[in-house]
Amino acid sequence: MAVPLAGLGHQVTVLDPSPDALAALQRRAAESAVEHLVRAVQGDTTTLTDVIEPRSVDLVCCHGVLEYVEDPAVALAAVAAVLRPGGLVSLLVAQRSAVVIARALAGHFAQAAHALDDPDGRWGAQDPLPRRYDQSTLVDQVTAAGLQVQQVHGVRLFSDLVPETLLDGKEARTALLELERRAGRHREQLGLAALATQLHLVARRADQV
Repeated sequence: MAVPLAGLGHQVTVLDPSPDALAALQRRAAESAVEHLVRAVQGDTTTLTDVIEPRSVDLVCCHGVLEYVEDPAVALAAVAAVLRPGGLVSLLVAQRSAVVIARALAGHFAQAAHALDDPDGRWGAQDPLPRRYDQSTLVDQVTAAGLQVQQVHGVRLFSDLVPETLLDGKEARTALLELERRAGRHREQLGLAALATQLHLVARRADQV
């Protein structure tokens, strides 16, 4: 996301623990002639407040991060600390219900049952993901960090279930994308967001954080 955001004229700082990932970012930024707008910093959420000034950022994109950090509450507190009052955070996390359905459809019923009851939403000891979220848990953690939830919707409701053979051609893929966009926002009317592979939450920093 960094290079497209920089392409719109925004100053972007990317924090990542992988030197290889940061090197790839710098190559892409140079290829797009936006290297002057992209700052690459090695680190993680535990060092976020060391490299970013408090109350200095308009937007934090935290996608596929909370599942892996040691303490999500600490990570969210750091995110809130670097946001300006009124600044936004975009969170994308794996959702528990999706792995329950996926394991069941694959015939792994014991794993599906385990994920249903496990506090971290894992299907077993071999599960590569440290944790998954329910919407209520995610909202509670974000609110506890002093952030005001603006919207929540599901991402990838159908894409991981539709056979690739049915997605032959641009028209079919475009139609699926539009269906994903519409269904992901129908959490109240249809409850479909609960089936999504991921939850996307947008929150705003309150002045008192």
